[in-house]
Amino acid sequence: MIKNLFFTFKTSPKLVRKSILLELLHGAFIAVPTGFLLLIINELFSGNPVQSKLWTYVWVMIVLLIVQLFVAVKTIVSSNMMTYELSTHLRISLGNHLQRLSMGTFKQRDPGDLASVVLQDVANFELIFGHTIGNMASAIFATVIISGFLLITDWRLALLLLAALPLCWLMIKIANYLIGKQGEKHVRARNNIGARFLEYVQGIRHIKSFGMTGRRFESLDKALNDFRKASIRTEVIPGPLVITAGLILELFFLLMIGIAVTFFVQRSLTATAFITFLIIGYRLYEPIKVILVDYVVLRYMNISLSRVVEVLQIKEQTAGEKLKPKGIDIVFEQVSFAYQYNKNVLNNISFRVPENSLMALVGPSGSGKTTITALIARFWDVQKGNVKIGGVNVKDMEPAEVYSLISEVFQEVYLFDDTIFNNILFGRPGATEEEVIQAADLAQVLDFAWELPNGLHSKAGEGGSHLSGGQKQRISIARALLKNAPIVLLDEATASLDPENEIHIQEAIQELVKNKTVIVVAHKLATIKNADQILVLKDGNVQEQGTHQSLLGFNSGLYRHLWDIQQQLGGWKIKS
Repeated sequence: MIKNLFFTFKTSPKLVRKSILLELLHGAFIAVPTGFLLLIINELFSGNPVQSKLWTYVWVMIVLLIVQLFVAVKTIVSSNMMTYELSTHLRISLGNHLQRLSMGTFKQRDPGDLASVVLQDVANFELIFGHTIGNMASAIFATVIISGFLLITDWRLALLLLAALPLCWLMIKIANYLIGKQGEKHVRARNNIGARFLEYVQGIRHIKSFGMTGRRFESLDKALNDFRKASIRTEVIPGPLVITAGLILELFFLLMIGIAVTFFVQRSLTATAFITFLIIGYRLYEPIKVILVDYVVLRYMNISLSRVVEVLQIKEQTAGEKLKPKGIDIVFEQVSFAYQYNKNVLNNISFRVPENSLMALVGPSGSGKTTITALIARFWDVQKGNVKIGGVNVKDMEPAEVYSLISEVFQEVYLFDDTIFNNILFGRPGATEEEVIQAADLAQVLDFAWELPNGLHSKAGEGGSHLSGGQKQRISIARALLKNAPIVLLDEATASLDPENEIHIQEAIQELVKNKTVIVVAHKLATIKNADQILVLKDGNVQEQGTHQSLLGFNSGLYRHLWDIQQQLGGWKIKS
């Protein structure tokens, strides 16, 4: 826990130091009046109490109370500022860190789990840390001061009261262990709810169309029930141990009274000391009870904080020598690559795409076409071989440098829940309004945008939900045109479009690829007949390479086989 807290504290050390000092000061102002209460008791039982002294002590305690209220306000403000500063820093750090990770990280880890870390785990830290740490700091300091007063009064009774602490600590350690185990299950159950709910909402169209609404809801219902049970266990299991620790404190206080009576009868304890322990002795346990509850809560917070730290410690993609490319040709040298299943998707692939040329990638599904485009963009790092742009290994370039060289237009387009204008502007945030409009015009976005209520400033909806597939694709191309990167990656950009939209998209793509190095993933072979070279892939291997005409010359070749099949299917129809 200390390691995780230190990892968090080092982000804003000055703010943390100030907050801790205020918490300690607040703890002192809580405990110091106890010393004056001790002085009042001593004066009352002195045999000749001086009224002026008593009133002086009372007025000092009143002043301390007023100062304590002032310090408490400052402490609460400082504590909240520190907490929100730390949580803000954590969220920003997580966001920046996630964008520097390879895409393999997101493929290997449930996206819902990562979202839970950023949203819920940081929120847990924020909620608990803002109250628990401050309470514990004040309570610990107050306990130390009150213990000091009691030790001065009678060390025997003070040690007896303090002897309860090891037993309480044992109860809390056991509770701590149990909540650690149960807390992890609670977090998993919470994440499962998010995943099942997202699955249900995203698949609701298919669930309804196949009449599976009730049955599919069972998985979400089960996830909710599991979470309810985990939540109850998380609360209930440590509860008896915390209560037992509280009972131990009460029993030791009663034991202290019994022994104090014996000492008093034996005249080894003064009446003043007896009264002091009756009044102040019980106050010793008040801050300890705060610690008992807060420490268990803090253990749950540590689970969330551990998950945040774990994500922040995932290795980022970095640049070796931070070199700049000397051109925009693309070279694959003996590249092998596998995803998380330990089966190679590419096997010793080698090819070269000259600057300002067009290469098409064709082959059966799963042959590695899309993987090649992802490796060029350095969404993943290869396990073997080299991917070079302009003679420089992409691993020796800053990821941001690689991304700046590339524009992508994929079959699945994602638009943000913002205006069409801002979705295009995403390609180059510093662009002028005229440049955005020009890109929209070239991509034929204006053809449909002017028909919308607010033109280019109409909302696209989350994921582009307010627009058709063809419209989203044109916005994607406009975004790429605005970026004007020297390398363009096209992955089945027209595969699922109707003929009318396909014509518009093809015209927009022609504008996009002018004077660029272009990699096209294609299933419709008729669209890439004019490619400078075609790479034919199968099972992660290069089967053939050449131009359209040269590849058709291989009668038994894979490309010729794919071409003949598409020609036969060109006029397919449903029989009556």
